[in-house]
Amino acid sequence: MDRKDFFKTSFLGAATIAAASVGLTSCSPSSKKNDPGLKLSFQEGIAPGESLSEKLDFMENLGIVGFEPSGKTLVSRVDEIRDALKGRNIKVSAICAGFKGFILAEDPAVKAEFDSTMREIVAAAGELGSVGVIMVPAFNRQVPCKPHTQETRDYLCEQLHELGEYALSCGTTVILEPLNRKEAFYMRLVADAAAICRDSQSEGVKCMGDFWHMQEETSDYGAFMSAGTQYLQHVHMASRGRRLMPGEDGEKDVYFDGFRALKEMGYDKYVSFECGTKGERSKTVTSAVNLLREQWAKA
Repeated sequence: MDRKDFFKTSFLGAATIAAASVGLTSCSPSSKKNDPGLKLSFQEGIAPGESLSEKLDFMENLGIVGFEPSGKTLVSRVDEIRDALKGRNIKVSAICAGFKGFILAEDPAVKAEFDSTMREIVAAAGELGSVGVIMVPAFNRQVPCKPHTQETRDYLCEQLHELGEYALSCGTTVILEPLNRKEAFYMRLVADAAAICRDSQSEGVKCMGDFWHMQEETSDYGAFMSAGTQYLQHVHMASRGRRLMPGEDGEKDVYFDGFRALKEMGYDKYVSFECGTKGERSKTVTSAVNLLREQWAKA
C-alpha cells in the first residue's frame, strides 16, 4: 500500500467510525424522551404556616403536588387530611413511618407491636391513596435486634412478603428506606433494598432513595438505576452537607446524576422534602424548589 492509498483508507475508516458513533448516540437513552416531570412533595413540617390549611395554601402557590404526612397520628387524621385536600391539586404521596416497634425485633412483644401498628397505618394509607408507608427494618439504636445474617435476611423477606400482600389488599405498598451507616447499618444501599424487594416476592414491597443517605452510594445515577421503576417508589430530598433545604449547602447541593437517572427511567412518582432549614423558611423553601426545578431541567 502506497502513501496515497494509506491516507485514503484511513480517511474512510475514520468516517465509518464517526458515522457509527452518531448512530450509537442517537440510540442512547434520552433523559428528555421519558421525562415525566418533577413531582415535588413536602413533608408536613416543610411549608410555613400555623395550620394544615395554611401550609397547603403555600404549597399550592409553589406548585407542590404531593403531601407526606407522618404515620404516627395518621389513623385518627384520615378524614382531616382527606377534607383538607379536597379541591386542591395535591395528593398524599408517601406516609413517613410512625409505627411502634420494629420488624427485626428479638423481643416478640416489640415485634407484635410493630405488626399491629404498621398494619393500622398501611390501612389508613390505602384510604388516602398513598403510594406507600416508609419503613426501616432496624435502626442502630433499636435493640435487641436479630443478627445481620442470611437467616435474618430470609426471615425479613418472609415477613415483608406477608406485609406487602396486606398492603396490596389495602391499595398501597410498604417502602423500604436505606439509611447511612450511622443510623442503620443493616440496609445502607438502594441496591440492597431493591434486592430485598425482589426476594420478598410481593408487588407490595418497594424501596426508595434519599439524597441525604445516598452519600453512602458511589453513584446517585447507579443507585436509582439499581432499583428501576419496578422497585423505586419514592425519593427523599435534602441538602448534601447538613440535611437542610437544597441550596443551603451551596456547591455540595448537586443532584444532576440522580435526576438524570430518574428522567431516563421515566420515574413518575414523588420527590419529597425531608429536611430542616437555618434560614427564613418561606425564603429557603422557595429557593430550594427553584433550584431543584432548574437542575431537573438541565439533567
